[in-house]
Amino acid sequence: MLIGLDHIQLAMPEGAEKEAVAFYSGILGLIQIAKPAALAGRGGVWFEGPQISVHLGVETPFAPARKAHPAFRVASLDAMVAHLDATETAYTPDADLPGIRRVFVADPFGNRIELLERV
Repeated sequence: MLIGLDHIQLAMPEGAEKEAVAFYSGILGLIQIAKPAALAGRGGVWFEGPQISVHLGVETPFAPARKAHPAFRVASLDAMVAHLDATETAYTPDADLPGIRRVFVADPFGNRIELLERV
């Protein structure tokens, strides 16, 4: 029986850890955490935030996830959009759903990321 979500794994190209940190920590505000020693040699980078764990793993050949995506909840979509504007991070507004406002961004590798606010 499922009891919760432990982490999300996304793919990234080899050697792009610096770009991952700039986006996931610098733009999205997640905290980089150390990978277990047994996995450190594989490349990639892990992040955490409030009730969020994101693992980026190296995939060769790399292909971004352009349709499949994680959806991260934000406290205020207006504040997040202002932050995206201030950091010159491109985003695409999408149709709101009942009780949900949202935009999409792409990480530096082209993986689709949904940012949503429940209203």
